[in-house]
Formats: sequence, C-alpha cells, structure tokens
Amino acid sequence: MNRSWLLFCVLIGILSSCRTPFDPEVPDTELRILVVEGYLDTEGMKSELKLSRTVPLSSSASMLPEIGATVLLRSQNGQQFSLSEKGKGIYLFERNIDEKQTYTLEIVLKSGERYASEVLKPINTPEIIDGGFKRDQDGVEIFVSTQGNAEADDFLWTFEETWIYRPRIRTPYIYDSRLRDVRQRTEAEQNSLCFKTEPSPDIVIETSSRFQDQVVFEKTVTEIPEGDERIMERYSILISQKGIASKDVQFWEILRKNTEDIGSIFSPLPSLIGGNIKSLDNASSPVIGQVSLGVIRQKRIYVNRAEVSPWNYIDPQFNDCVIGEVAVLRAAYPETFGNGATVPARELMQGTTIIGYYPSSRRCTDCTLYASPIRPDFWEDN
Repeated sequence: MNRSWLLFCVLIGILSSCRTPFDPEVPDTELRILVVEGYLDTEGMKSELKLSRTVPLSSSASMLPEIGATVLLRSQNGQQFSLSEKGKGIYLFERNIDEKQTYTLEIVLKSGERYASEVLKPINTPEIIDGGFKRDQDGVEIFVSTQGNAEADDFLWTFEETWIYRPRIRTPYIYDSRLRDVRQRTEAEQNSLCFKTEPSPDIVIETSSRFQDQVVFEKTVTEIPEGDERIMERYSILISQKGIASKDVQFWEILRKNTEDIGSIFSPLPSLIGGNIKSLDNASSPVIGQVSLGVIRQKRIYVNRAEVSPWNYIDPQFNDCVIGEVAVLRAAYPETFGNGATVPARELMQGTTIIGYYPSSRRCTDCTLYASPIRPDFWEDN
C-alpha cells in the first residue's frame, strides 16, 4: 500500500513538472474590435461616449481611439441630438432631453461602418444619500450610500481622482540664462505645487434589492492603501452614481471579471462580452459596447493628510534626492545650471548677501515632470 502511494505521488510530480504554457492563437478579427462605452446624462451635464479599437496584448497601447465618427442620439419621435468630437475617440453629449422618450444611439464610422444601440430608456438615478471616507489599518476606504427603487435597482459607480503632488525638494529659485544669474521664480514658473488626475480603473456595481429597503449603505468605491502617494497632502475624488438597467448588469459583471482576471483561459473572449451595440452592416461583426442613458448623480469628497495621520508616504524613486554639500558660486552658474538638469536649491549666505547656491537635481525639485502645475477649476483648499 505504501509503495503504491509513493508511485502515485511520483507520477503526479512528473506530470505537474511537464506542463507547457498555453498560448492560444487569437484571430486578427479579435484584435481590432470596436469598443463603445458611455453613460449619457439626460439633464444637461457634460458626459462622454468613447469609441476605440482593441489591440493585441503585445501592443504598448491599451486602446486605439476611433476618430472621425458621426454619432447621434435619435428619440422615438424622430428628434436628433448629435455628439461633438472632442478628440482621442471621445464624443461629448450635453443636452437636456425628454426622459419619457426612448432613444437609439447611431454611429457611423469614418470607414462608413454603421452601428446602433438597442432601444435605450433613460433612468432617473436616485440621489447619493451620503459619501465619505474611513481610516483603517490598511489605508483609507472611500464610500457612498444610496437607496434604490422600482426604476433604479442596479447601480454603476465611476470616479475621477485628483491630488496634490509635491516634489521631494522644493526650491523658489531658477537659473535665468538671459541674466546668467539665479533669481526667484515667478508664479507662472512655480514647480513645487502640482495636481495629478486619474480616471477610475475599477468597475463598481451593486444591486440595491439585495439589501433591506433597497438601502446600499457605505458601498466601497475605492481603497487607498497605507502610504499611497494620493494622500501626500490633499486628495479629492468625484464619484458619479449611475442607475443601469437590470439587463445591463451581466455586461458589467463580465467586464469586471475580465479586468480583474486578464489572461485567464476561463475569461470570455472580447467578442463574447457583447453589450447593447450591434453592427447594422454585418450581424456577425464583433463589437463590445454598452451605452446607457439617465441622470448622473455626483458627490465630491476631500481627504487631507492630517485627517488620516499617520500617513507615511515615501516614494522610493526619490530616495537618492539630496541637496549638494558644495555650493555653486556665481562664476560657475552657467556651467552648472545652464542645461537645466541641475538646479539651485538653497542659498549660501555671507552675512546678508547670497554668494552661491547648493545644487540639486531637477527631477527631485520639479513636480511638472510628473503632474500638471495648473490648479483645477473645482479645487477647494482646506
């Protein structure tokens, strides 16, 4: 008995060590599939429809934008509302339309290919009851609460994050090649306060009828891990709450699974994800698309570092950032600071006179290398 068991274990070990990678061949038709995604607000809020093409996994780009398309929304009574092209495959919709009507989205690509959505019925999304954040041992959790109803039972949340980004070393000085001297930076030249903005990478959905009285209480929208860059000083998140039709939930569930489990042989191929967009020229032509209409409800939340302290933010790419120990004197300014890679960081004083500057690297002092120095219009200080 023991010998048989030993032989069985050896056989299993040999078989498991002989596995070879499975690299399925994907037809070219699966690599250039049209992707249509968007939620169009029906009460005049600017919203976006995105048209793009899928690319091979080996490509450095995640998507190829579909430009030059003609896109319009047609109501059941024949009214037409065109979407304007913003660029990079983004088409803008900013109309207050009759929410009692039903609509069809129509797309004509630059190539002449035609696509259309299924009949779309606007959904009056309930308000966000509450939103906020909680600090725990793992970081910060951002949440919202809402209540569904007979019309809006299923919800999709998307968000956009913005945060203050600072360089490791801040300096008010700049070398002016025209003056061949160092001077104070003007407000337009400041490079110590920047802002980063990123769209939501996650798909967050929920069905309110799973809960008592259809109250979705403190649904986690995103989590920020301990020490993350986003709360190095002040962080903002704009959460968009969207009611979706029950029949659309499966699309978002499949897409979420694919997003979280890329590369699994058990994940559906893109052509099997489907959606509510179809080709008018070739019924078998694959397209991934999900377009919805309704009222978008929004809430903006701010988080300050002081509210979640201690928050030990450390970016390892700046671990070698230091201010030089040997000051650069005036005669050496052009040679040292002229190419912009090395910058004046701290002054060397002789009495009340600056006679030189201790240097540092631009990559350690200039936040504009990593983010935008332009303050967002919506931004509020503490």
